[in-house]
Amino acid sequence: MDVFKEQIEIIEKPNATFLDPKNLDVEFSQVHKTKLILLTIDDGYASFYKNAWPYLKNKKIPFILFISTREVGKSGYMNWDQIREIQNSNIGVIGNHSHSHDYLVDLDNKIINNDINQSIKIFKKELGYNPVYFSYPFGEYSLDFIKIIKKNFSFAFGQHSGVIDLSKNKLQLPRFPINEKYGDLKRFESIINLLPFYYNNIFPKEKYLINEKNPPKIFIEFFPEQENLKNITCYSNENNKWQKSKTFFESTNKLKIVIDEKFTTERGRVNCSLNDKEGWRWFGIQFVIAKN
Repeated sequence: MDVFKEQIEIIEKPNATFLDPKNLDVEFSQVHKTKLILLTIDDGYASFYKNAWPYLKNKKIPFILFISTREVGKSGYMNWDQIREIQNSNIGVIGNHSHSHDYLVDLDNKIINNDINQSIKIFKKELGYNPVYFSYPFGEYSLDFIKIIKKNFSFAFGQHSGVIDLSKNKLQLPRFPINEKYGDLKRFESIINLLPFYYNNIFPKEKYLINEKNPPKIFIEFFPEQENLKNITCYSNENNKWQKSKTFFESTNKLKIVIDEKFTTERGRVNCSLNDKEGWRWFGIQFVIAKN
């Protein structure tokens, strides 16, 4: 909690505004001159309710709490009365985090669909509605998974790092994970100061990599009017080693990122940054490596 409070203070220093999730649909379609911070919490642990919730309630800081319905009421997790308390507070907004929180992307589409439908059924029973926000378990998704989520949700969040802006897909929104491993204050302060990095398309569109597609052929299609793109730098964790990637422009606004070796961990990551005249811009890509 001491670190969490310091992180909140860092956000408040540059006079950033906490975004109320209830207004995300309206705010998403607008260009903002000031920075908006959307706070999201996954899983619904009892420790959140005991420690962070009173602090956030006292400061009236809005947030989304993503709940996996299978775990509710189990040891170490919040119960439905506590979840309803947050829902009725006008501060916290409840999101759907699947039923089982399994590695769903590796499963058959029918199993994924059944899991999501089960969570929706439970949310409707306990809260009277299904949330419009979804958080992919482990931030993992495929094109098929996205199609399933699109049927019942307006926004969906991954765990690929980046700043949300008008060019981002509402069902593939980036987030910066902040936890014990990635929550030190120096990194946190640098994240808060990052600017959006706009792009038109990322290829391949399928982020679920089967063996034959690993390593992927990655292209970033930027907008024609973007400036300073030659300053871009990308890093990847190919072969489980973070290293600078070879990049070159095939055209004025189409960047090729060369991945020479296969991604060998559960997730392949590529992070790109640009030192622009207004500050550092950043976006990340996450691939899920199919289990053989």
